Amino acid sequence: MVSFSAPKKRRRGRSQRSASSFHILPVPNVGVFSGNGNFVSASASASSSVEVNGSNYPGIGDEIITINKEATTEALLALTAGFPADSLTEEEIDFGVVPVVGGIEQVNYILIRNHIISKWRENVTSWVTKEMFLDSIPKHCSSLLDSAYNYLVTHGYINFGIAQAIKDKIPAQSSKSSVVIVGAGLAGLAAARQLMRFGFKVTVLEGRKRPGGRVYTKKMEGNRVGAAADLGGSVLTGTLGNPLGIIARQLGCSLYKVRDKCPLYRVDGKPVDPDVDMKVEVAFNQLLDKASKLRQLMGDVSMDVSLGAALETFRPVYGDADAVAGEEMGLFNWHLANLEYANAGLVSKLSLAFWDQDDPYDMGGDHCFLPGGNGRLVHALAENVPILYEKTVQTIRYGADGVKVTAGNQVYEGDMVLCTVPLGVLKNGSIKFVPELPQRKLDCIKRLGFGLLNKVAMLFPYVFWSTDLDTFGHLTEDPNYRGEFFLFYSYAPVAGGALLIALVAGEAAHKFETMPPTDAVTRVLQILRGMYEPQGITVPDPIQTVCTRWGGDPFSLGSYSNVAVGASGDDYDILAESVGDGRLFFAGEATTRRYPATMHGAFVTGLREAANMAQAAKARGIRKRIDRNPSKNPHSCATLLADLFRDPNLEFGGFSIIYSKRNPDPKSPAILRVTLSEPRKRNEDPKADQYSNKILFQQLQSHFNQQQQIQVYTLITRQQALDLREVRGGDEKRLYYLCETLGVKLVGRKGLGPGADSVIASIKAERTGRKPTSTSPGTKSGILKSKSGALKRKLIRRIKGPMPLNQSNNGVSETIKPESLGNGKASEQATIVEPIGSSGGMQEENKWLSTGVASSSGGSLH
Repeated sequence: MVSFSAPKKRRRGRSQRSASSFHILPVPNVGVFSGNGNFVSASASASSSVEVNGSNYPGIGDEIITINKEATTEALLALTAGFPADSLTEEEIDFGVVPVVGGIEQVNYILIRNHIISKWRENVTSWVTKEMFLDSIPKHCSSLLDSAYNYLVTHGYINFGIAQAIKDKIPAQSSKSSVVIVGAGLAGLAAARQLMRFGFKVTVLEGRKRPGGRVYTKKMEGNRVGAAADLGGSVLTGTLGNPLGIIARQLGCSLYKVRDKCPLYRVDGKPVDPDVDMKVEVAFNQLLDKASKLRQLMGDVSMDVSLGAALETFRPVYGDADAVAGEEMGLFNWHLANLEYANAGLVSKLSLAFWDQDDPYDMGGDHCFLPGGNGRLVHALAENVPILYEKTVQTIRYGADGVKVTAGNQVYEGDMVLCTVPLGVLKNGSIKFVPELPQRKLDCIKRLGFGLLNKVAMLFPYVFWSTDLDTFGHLTEDPNYRGEFFLFYSYAPVAGGALLIALVAGEAAHKFETMPPTDAVTRVLQILRGMYEPQGITVPDPIQTVCTRWGGDPFSLGSYSNVAVGASGDDYDILAESVGDGRLFFAGEATTRRYPATMHGAFVTGLREAANMAQAAKARGIRKRIDRNPSKNPHSCATLLADLFRDPNLEFGGFSIIYSKRNPDPKSPAILRVTLSEPRKRNEDPKADQYSNKILFQQLQSHFNQQQQIQVYTLITRQQALDLREVRGGDEKRLYYLCETLGVKLVGRKGLGPGADSVIASIKAERTGRKPTSTSPGTKSGILKSKSGALKRKLIRRIKGPMPLNQSNNGVSETIKPESLGNGKASEQATIVEPIGSSGGMQEENKWLSTGVASSSGGSLH
């Protein structure tokens, strides 16, 4: 096992004294990490069959490739980008990166994917091309190279950012549809730059006078002293794979590591004894561990219990009660404040079940500042992006014809809209959606928590505090004010001046919203002077001070999200789902269950939605091309398909496959037909002998039996067809392999959709001029018209598992189980099938083949 440390969320506000470990497990069955860092085959030699999930399937692959001797290192690097070591992400499966999930081909894909990521990380100012890997990737894996490269570029895992080589890829003129983006924060800016590079026409509407949203660097100055103060998102919490760290590298900036040392001071200003501090911290973490065990015992009930309630339950009965008694109670409350800072929420409102659900995805690495402030990232990302400022959006309308976004008395139209406003704005209902958002999304908006953190930034004439630390804390006497100025950050090494920022978290952050700024500054100075004047250090008056009011800001109405009681990580996924058949999309830190409440979490959701929007536009384009030239004669289309299957390219058992021979690519599409029937015995009818013309009776009976056959279809690749043919155990095993292992869905003839139209047209064109075997007169009457460009369309998205269709399309709603093959019986697993005799065309009436959108720590917003 390969492990590395990553800090937990509970430690976010202070030194990382303890850590959890992530482990990379070896790839099951087909490969492991060997001692020299290579993936090695489970068998010593190449094999013609591969074990997948306990079953042997021949022809999936031959051997695991060797790219270099750094497979383990590259896997770790990919892990920091969010990729598991031994499996595909759901996003990759939806994209269809491999024809078959599992097996050697998947392992080879993962190796290639990791290698491409590592290559770009070596020089993030460059544009990595696919041709750079032709010499290192075996030729028989060229399709996997294409797949991995296209996926990584499309979804923004490589070749993103503000480097000149990447800027040069933005076309001078947009060639695709128009997109409106609401919000110029990190999510909106990331999406805008990606969509512009994809060729879309982009318009960004921002309510403020500046870009960045909740990331705001203010220039403070006076008496010839100046400093850059991050009043919003400030700390890059983890640098391993952090995309904002990559942007900083492209800017030529070095990140400043926040040092671990964080002394605490008592109410009277005296330093807390380090041993006592450690004692209470250990006790506090043990209480958290007990709360974790409690939620495991409670199961689903823990969703309705707060973390605070669990901690209060354990605290009085905890064995080492002295650790949280008397004078040390202030220390315990300080740790509660630190926890509320990390989550932007009161412990009394955080979900016991899921408050730390994002811990497994913590990026790990140091906590860092960006010298000069995070505004440098914002302004670099906003460069040359068409942003319209002071445009407060009131209404977003979306429908089949596109979108209309109303801001003031102006209406901005487009094909799609991306909403990146904070969760607080959605909760407030500041934007009206027409039609209303689905109830599922409205419910998750209500369930998720959106907390508050405020700051007091003070620019002093000189640094009077110790220069060997970057943080220090202060205890409070009143537990209701435990988060008031509980932690100080020194920005002097990176801000350009003597800048000190005091944090206000928890309940105190809400009360701070109405506190006069002069009172707030006076209180902070009292605390600082109580700490330093006993040491003989004079605390000067600040030159300039700024107090934040994020809760009252109409464009944020809070700071960042958390999992409140009753919510779960699933709510982040629900909020991320698109609405309106690929018209309305959502991004922002509250739309990622992996990286919520972080700057980089917001950024990566922008990249994610740019890919989703590009996919939706592509699918819509395919549908439009089909609609412009629909099949005029459904009966002719049905006849044409039947004609083509009279001469299948492959046939075994009840399975027939047709494909174009002109395209030798194993991943080229093919149409599979499965025949389900229950033939009657020839002499089954006791009245048969009563007929004088037995031959005529048998012909009629054969015709009747044929009409009772049911045929279902799907699109697969040629390689999948070959793999299916080699499956042993008869048609039942083949059907199981098709539906369960390949995860395809069988549909009626009309459900094949536009992807099949192009395949049928190309096969028909290829066969024109030669007579198909056993062709009867009249079978050539149907000709499927298709533009030449349609012949090049490929199926973009794989279908995972049998999924029910919403329309019967005049077919028969039935169920297909392996045992039903050949006996005509039905079960209840839901698919759409059609009797042979029913008429119907190849028009796109079922959407399951379209390239739709499946909308399933770096910088904290602190």
